[in-house]
Order: sequence, then structure tokens, then C-alpha cells
Amino acid sequence: MEDTVLVVERTFKASVSVIWNALTNKDEMKKWYFDLKEFKAEIGFTFEFVGGPPDGIQYTHVCKVTEVIVEQKLTYSWRYEGYEGISFVTFELFDKGNETLLRLTHTGIETFPKHPDFARTNFAAGWDHIINTSLKGYLEN
Repeated sequence: MEDTVLVVERTFKASVSVIWNALTNKDEMKKWYFDLKEFKAEIGFTFEFVGGPPDGIQYTHVCKVTEVIVEQKLTYSWRYEGYEGISFVTFELFDKGNETLLRLTHTGIETFPKHPDFARTNFAAGWDHIINTSLKGYLEN
């Protein structure tokens, strides 16, 4: 279903390599994304983290890297331990000279159970905050 595909785009005044490092270096990721025990931008690498609404259920997110084109594209699956459904998160980087366009695409949200915590609006708000507030703040500092 096309209406469940989320796309967030933002142009940053940062090089592709700086943004790629932010997307793939676990020590940098924890400054703006999630604090992962380990992360490698390698196909087949599996990682997980716990998150959820501040006053609600905390879900174990289980992710597996499915595509890597260095400094261009990173895709991983995104599912919840103990729940049906699987989605895919893709970060794409486009060199625009002194700037870089980042496009985040999240597909497969409709495969998750019909539960308020898995509503498309929650994913939209979450990715908007992650890209337009957290990553923006990280890159500007």
C-alpha cells in the first residue's frame, strides 16, 4: 500500500562522507539515533535495540542489514521481537556539491499488527524527529 510508505528528505550542509559516518558508526549513531551495542554496515549484520513510547511498552527492535552501497545507500529490515510483520528502512545519500540530500524511506509498515504503537503516524513523527531534529542537531554541532 503506497500510503504506508514513508519518505523523509532533507538537505544538509555536510559531505556525503560525514553523513555516511553518522549513519554507520555506532559511536556517532548514539549521539543522534539509537545507542546500539554494535553496528556494522555489512550485509547480513543483525542488530537490535529497545525503544517505545516513554510511558508505554518498550519493544525489542530486530534489524538486519540487507543492502550497502558505501556512501550511497544503506538498507536494513526492521521488525519487532514477538510480533508479526517486517519493514525496511533505507537511507540514500545524494551529493549536491557543498550539500548532501538524505532520503529516508520506510516501507512495509502495513505488515505490523493493527496496534496504536505501530500506527503510520507514529513512524512519521518518529522519523521526522530523528532526521529533522536529532540528525540535524548532530550535524550542526
